[in-house]
Parts: sequence; structure tokens; C-alpha cells
Amino acid sequence: MISISGLNSPTALRLIDATRDKQLVVMRNEPANQRAEAAFRERIGQITSAKELIEDFEVYSFVMRAFDLEDQIFGKGLIRKMLESDPVAPESLLNRLTDTRFREMHLALGFTTESGTQGPDFNSAAFQDAIVDRFYNRSFINQTDDQNETVGTVLEFREKVAGIDSWFEVLANEKLTNFFKTALGLPEQIATLDLDKQRDLFQAKFDLAKLSDPAEQDRLISKYTAISDVTNPQGFSTSSAALSILQSARFGAQFVPITLDIATVNFSASRLYR
Repeated sequence: MISISGLNSPTALRLIDATRDKQLVVMRNEPANQRAEAAFRERIGQITSAKELIEDFEVYSFVMRAFDLEDQIFGKGLIRKMLESDPVAPESLLNRLTDTRFREMHLALGFTTESGTQGPDFNSAAFQDAIVDRFYNRSFINQTDDQNETVGTVLEFREKVAGIDSWFEVLANEKLTNFFKTALGLPEQIATLDLDKQRDLFQAKFDLAKLSDPAEQDRLISKYTAISDVTNPQGFSTSSAALSILQSARFGAQFVPITLDIATVNFSASRLYR
């Protein structure tokens, strides 16, 4: 993973955008990831129930990570019950969980469906490719977030923006809530209000229909990164080349001028990764 530590968020985002495809290739070639992917592809087609998925820990872990549920891996009872839940019944566990990650996983695996018909064919290349792509995309977002939370939140926004239909969907996702709250200039204190009131405040500030416009997405991203860096500035990395040169000069080391030939980074904040 390329280091963005020590960079301000707009610069870090441009670097991430410019190198994303190459970084994903490197990630796919990592031995640990290749082993995990191979195990998933080899055995997922033999799984016919939520119980069988939970029992194959290697495949189960891969799927959980693909849906950003690594923090819930050991809650096997909850996950099995959620996957077996009736997606229609209001009282089912699935419909009582507010975290959108659970519904995304439930719908993708389809052990139970709204129509009662059979879910996706786990042996199909299309299904397997979709989960594998999701695994690497999620890993990329999370590793970026570990280095710069502001940039990670922007990537999360891009990942989810096409599917946002209501403010309740935003409020069910911590990163999306933070993104809009910051970009729209809403105070932290609104988190203490009930959900309906929060929804009303967001709604008064922004019309979600505008999200279909890439230029509007760019505007929100620019505002978010600018405000976020002011309120939560990124520190300089001790591995920064510029910092290393300054430290050398400070302690009397010989200064050697260098020229860095860096290709121009073309940036379009409206590019969506999904």
C-alpha cells in the first residue's frame, strides 16, 4: 500500500486516485490474499446454507471481509440468524438491524429472498467475481482509511453515493454521517437528537437528488476535505522525504540537492469506484 501519511487530504486523495489500479494489482498478487481468494472460489460453490457458510471459517471470513464485517466475524450466531432472517417480516432480525452492512450481505448471498425463490448461483463466475472484487475494493478502502481517515471517508462516500435514497441510509452509516455533517457544516451535537430530527436537519441543508450530479459530488468532497483537514489536520510522516532533508540540514549533514521527476496527477473527484 502506497504511503499517504504526512500529506494533506486533497493531495493524498489525488495520489490515491492516480495509483489505485496499480495498488489493487499489487494487493491481488499478495500471497495471503491469493490463498484466501483461491479457498473462497474453490469451496463457496459447495455451500448451500448459512450454517455451512459459518462452519467454513476460511470462506466465511473472506465473505465477511468483503462486506466490511471483519469486526463481527466471531459473532457467528448473530450472522447465521441474520442470513436466515425473513427479509420481508418487520420483526425479523435483519429488519431490526440498522447497520446497512448486514442487509448488503444478506441480499448478496440470498439464503432467504423476498420472493421465496432461490438466491444466486454460488458456482457462477459472475457471483464469485463480484464478491472477490468487493473484497479487494473494501481492503483498499480500509487500508487507506487506516492512514488518512478523511480520505477513507471520501472513498466510502464514493462507494455508497449511487445507492443513497434517503437520509436514514446516511444515518445508518457512521462515515457517511460524518461526511455530510462536515460538508454541510452541521454541528456535532446533532448526534444527540432523535433520528427523525437529525433527518430533518440534513434534509433542510441538502437535497439528496443533487447527488446524481458528479459536479455536486465534487463540491461536497472538496468542502469535506478542506474542513476536515482544518479540524483534524494530518501530521507529517517521519518518512517524508522533505522532512528527512530538513532533519539532515538541521544536524549539519551534507545537503545534496535532488530533482524529482513526478508525473502530473490527473484528478477527477467524481470518479466512482463501485
